[in-house]
Amino acid sequence: MEIKETNIKDLLIIQPRVFPDERGYFFESFNQAKLKEQGFDHRFVQDNISKSTKNVLRGLHFQAPPHAQGKLVQVIKGSVLDVAVDIRPGSPTYGEYYSILLSEENKTQLFIPAGFAHGFLTLEDDTIFSYKCTDFYNKESEQSILWNDSDINIKWGVENPTVSEKDRKAIKFQDFKSPF
Repeated sequence: MEIKETNIKDLLIIQPRVFPDERGYFFESFNQAKLKEQGFDHRFVQDNISKSTKNVLRGLHFQAPPHAQGKLVQVIKGSVLDVAVDIRPGSPTYGEYYSILLSEENKTQLFIPAGFAHGFLTLEDDTIFSYKCTDFYNKESEQSILWNDSDINIKWGVENPTVSEKDRKAIKFQDFKSPF
């Protein structure tokens, strides 16, 4: 497993080592000891999986402290445009986003620490998305920032994605007060 830094501090790309052969492939999707050797020392307590049709947009979600979550995300089947927005006050990249293609083919993972809002757009039907979380789900601390907020200006590449009612009613970034 190789850890790569992004242009936003603490947001990390993890590339597992894949062993393909005539039968298919094998890779370790998570190995705490190997990651710890590289300075990655996060404890995960909950795994989530979602399945979505093409052009479903989920996000931008986060949990406020004391139930803030870090997430290690990856695609099992299909592909997504994955997005993390820095919502840490005082961060030099506050309000900036990072996007990456995560797919069944590239097997790339993204670690999104607490202090980021997260969302993704599915690019294929029947996309299966997996996330390991550093804290348990807590409905009372759950919050959302508007996915198409003009101040953040994420380049999703789609005009009218399928979005939940909750995500359509999320707060605008200009009205957002970060709890971090």
